[in-house]
Amino acid sequence: MSLRARFMEDLKAAMKAGQSAQVATLRMVNAKLKDVDIAARARSAEVSEDEIVSMLRGMIKSRTESATMYHQGGRPELAEKEEAEIATIRAYLPAELDAATLEAAAREAIAELGAGSMKDMGKVMAALKTRFGAALDAGQASGLVKSLLSA
Repeated sequence: MSLRARFMEDLKAAMKAGQSAQVATLRMVNAKLKDVDIAARARSAEVSEDEIVSMLRGMIKSRTESATMYHQGGRPELAEKEEAEIATIRAYLPAELDAATLEAAAREAIAELGAGSMKDMGKVMAALKTRFGAALDAGQASGLVKSLLSA
């Protein structure tokens, strides 16, 4: 089942179950997805599953930053709301690679490409994105590749 279909099915189920927090989060996800769809019309392309996953990762990142700021500002109730939204959104992401698998893949890509410096980081990241697609957390991967190339 596509992510779009899952969003709609889960939204209907949450509405029937009276889960107002989940309904609000799923409506927010659908609104963001419509924005992405509208932006994609300009380039006359359909939004792929990978782009939807990227959108979800961006939503999680912004909510994580907000939760951190709420904790620092002494507003734990707002931080809890953001964290609940993160948990709901994270349920739609594919399983992330474990650290050992990611490191092995990064070392393999570096060896295949003959990468030896930070100038080659883009090539290595492109190879990892091609290999793993939506399952790759680019932030985690870039930190790992950076540390391997600078060692």
